[in-house]
Amino acid sequence: MGAAAQGSGDFWALLRRGGCVVLMRHALTEPGIGDPPGFRLDQCNTQRNLSEAGREQARRIGAAFTRESVPIDEVRSSAWCRCTETAELAFGRHTVWAPINSFFNDATGPAQTLEVLRAVRGLAAPKNLMLVTHQVNISALTGATLAMGEVFVTRPAAGDRLPVLARQVF
Repeated sequence: MGAAAQGSGDFWALLRRGGCVVLMRHALTEPGIGDPPGFRLDQCNTQRNLSEAGREQARRIGAAFTRESVPIDEVRSSAWCRCTETAELAFGRHTVWAPINSFFNDATGPAQTLEVLRAVRGLAAPKNLMLVTHQVNISALTGATLAMGEVFVTRPAAGDRLPVLARQVF
């Protein structure tokens, strides 16, 4: 299955120039919304996790970044297993970063969003930062929604949003 590009800019060209905050929603999961009652972050078997199709999707994403010779200087992930597994399968590395943890049923969303915006403000070319997180977080950062395994290319900007310059579905 190939990748389809959408957006106002050329996805790969923007990434090659650098200075991008790359927002990736975790790959495809088992059916459901949110996590089962009583889930625990330290026990993957209590969470909604990647499906086999999601694992393959994550590998495709990583292969595409390798094929296109796009440098990713740092990969940060939400602590949820579906995000850490996506990051590992796609990029072979990740650092858990609490500001991009899901706030699906939590009031911490505005504070987390502000923390991310502050942290990425100084990002400049040639560096690219990959954030593997959840739809709720990405929507708060950009004002846009995306599918599982979809990737947004953004750049730090003035204001309370990261503008989506390009997007890619894998």
